[in-house]
Amino acid sequence: MSEIDAEQPAFEGMAPRRRRRKAAPAREPAADLPIASVVLDVQATHLGSTFDYLVDESQSDAAIPGTLVRVRFAGRRVNGIIWERSAQSPVPGSSLRFLERVVTPHVLVGEDMRGDISAIADAYGGTRANILRLSLPSRVARVDKEPLWRRAGEDTAAARYGRTNPGGHAALDAGLRSLAQSYEHVAALTDAIESRRHGAFVMDMLPGQAAWADDLAVLALDAMAHGRSAVLVMPGMRETMLVCRALGRLGLSEFTAGDPVRNAVRGDYLMLAASLPPDRRYRAYCAVASGAVGCVVGPRAAMYAPVREPAFFAILEDAAYQHADGMMPYAQARGVLRLRAARHQGVFLALANARSVVSEREVGMDAADATPVSGPSVAVHPFAAVVRSRAPWTRWLNRAELTRLADPTVGARVPHFAVRILKEALDEGPVLLSIPQDGVEQRLGCTRCHRQARCRRCTGPLVRSSGAVPRCGWCGAAAVHWRCPHCGNDRMHMVRVGAAGTAQELHGLFGDAPMVLSGPSQPGGIVSSVPNRSMLVLAPPGAEPLVQADDGIGVGYRAVAILDAWTSLYARGVDARIDTLTNWMRAVSLCLPRNRGGQALLIGESDPVLARSLVLWDSPQLAAHELDERAQTALPPVLPCACIWGRRDAVTWLLHEVGALDGTHATVGEGEAAMPAVLGPVPIAPPVTMDAHELEETRDRVKAVVRVEPGRRAPFAIALRDAVARHVATRTPGELRFQLDPKDLL
Repeated sequence: MSEIDAEQPAFEGMAPRRRRRKAAPAREPAADLPIASVVLDVQATHLGSTFDYLVDESQSDAAIPGTLVRVRFAGRRVNGIIWERSAQSPVPGSSLRFLERVVTPHVLVGEDMRGDISAIADAYGGTRANILRLSLPSRVARVDKEPLWRRAGEDTAAARYGRTNPGGHAALDAGLRSLAQSYEHVAALTDAIESRRHGAFVMDMLPGQAAWADDLAVLALDAMAHGRSAVLVMPGMRETMLVCRALGRLGLSEFTAGDPVRNAVRGDYLMLAASLPPDRRYRAYCAVASGAVGCVVGPRAAMYAPVREPAFFAILEDAAYQHADGMMPYAQARGVLRLRAARHQGVFLALANARSVVSEREVGMDAADATPVSGPSVAVHPFAAVVRSRAPWTRWLNRAELTRLADPTVGARVPHFAVRILKEALDEGPVLLSIPQDGVEQRLGCTRCHRQARCRRCTGPLVRSSGAVPRCGWCGAAAVHWRCPHCGNDRMHMVRVGAAGTAQELHGLFGDAPMVLSGPSQPGGIVSSVPNRSMLVLAPPGAEPLVQADDGIGVGYRAVAILDAWTSLYARGVDARIDTLTNWMRAVSLCLPRNRGGQALLIGESDPVLARSLVLWDSPQLAAHELDERAQTALPPVLPCACIWGRRDAVTWLLHEVGALDGTHATVGEGEAAMPAVLGPVPIAPPVTMDAHELEETRDRVKAVVRVEPGRRAPFAIALRDAVARHVATRTPGELRFQLDPKDLL
């Protein structure tokens, strides 16, 4: 018996049932707009375009642009968003497949949001799939069955606080009057919000514990009362909670995304963050996409909130590193909000303790130098009299000042003059001692002027390893016959900064005073608040607790001391001084004003411009100084730039491909002021996540910085994306990545 005739043995009457393959149901393309262009959830750069699929007649009503669909691609099923429907496709009809199914019954990505995603992808050299991965949360099926897509009648902030309701805007009017009495040019900001026209503003915050949250909540409520949506992007969850409380004090209600929606949506604002559970994040996203909730507060993920335009977009501390996305295309929250506001006649506001260099550049920018993510802005600065009344009495206790005061402990970490002031303040309430960082770090510095020792070849920080000769931490060159360029000294010493031993040292100075340690590495973690009682609070930047009175109303510290100010001379990064001033001003703003006895002390040597900006509470002074230095060296934000890194041969190929070495982007400036656009490439270390077997592939890893003229930034981003797409499509070996407008060039 041949194998063809072989049968499975079976008892009589129990023969195996033969399965018949069901014929595929006949599918007919839709009569109207049968082609659906879909953006697939595929992150490869060369697959970033849309792919055409046929829409079945039975799916035509559900397959609306912006809905989530399931399709077959490269032998597997993937998700995608219908970008548009059309009547024809350039792809032959025999090659087109039908959509597998329509997943969501509602539009997740509206028409305005789809345009924003395309513009953001082009501005940062990414694909639409890159942005959708970050903006669209994971779908939770049971949430789609809830009535999130229905408005709650007239129960909205615009109805309850709008100008048509005579008694509903008392709190709003009081807040607007307070802003008008505190800030100059704030009328231009409120006029832009209320007249529904485009505007960009830079606002310098007033001192005071969480005073900025109340000001921002008033502006958001003003936007909602005039029919605008509001998107408020914070550096972290701590600031997010402060804004939510401020909105609650104005009478707004929060949309509780943790509970299923039984009836119509209730709530004026909500919190949107990537750290939320999947169902809460998806429910909050759907509530915003449907237009049921018009105010969104949250960290970086909130910058992609699908609000209905035009809207009010605000960002807090725009220079903070938390606003830089760590995934391709490495978009910056500030640039994303600025771009979205410009596209839909919205209002953009950058609110910060210390004005960033980008904001300072925009204040004096010409319209001709505008880019897709930057443009001219109006400065909103507090009145000098208001600053003097709200700021504490701030003094800089450097060596010269202590010598003038005849302090015998000049050079001590906490001099006698500072100890006396802090003890007097400790008798009346809490005292905050701000330290540079929570951990321990070792650096080399000059023994005379205390400035950081740097390499003469690449200006990298010098470190001392097992050998006796210090070496550069960047290029590895030995620092032989080193001499300080500032004072001419030839001796270095090891500097150890951090929280280790600080508590024991302070116990010796302040006796048995109660002490609270707040920080990520401390046993109790970050402390959110402390009572208004006599105690020492020790915290690094970003972990300072708020002071709460017995009745729950915030007050402030009696005194704030910033220890080890000389560490600001060792800070790394292009924005090191701006970041340092931000940390100092955030700590000092928690202190009581001078008319209530509040005092702030800056202890140690520091950059004079940096220290003067804190003492006078005048951050534009430092921002202008930084911008002038950037202009002399042609560094961003004076000129946009892109960082390119990877294997040396791949980086060199990309530089040639986009014309950065011998093409249209090879130089910046004109005439005698022209200079090469490329800085580097310089060697860089392999990533910390690299496995041992991959070290050989990354042993020749380099980074290059390419500067471009502002008018060429948009085409340069597209050129980078297209070149990297070719590199990936041809499967050329070697790592190759790029980032536009990075936070740090190092």
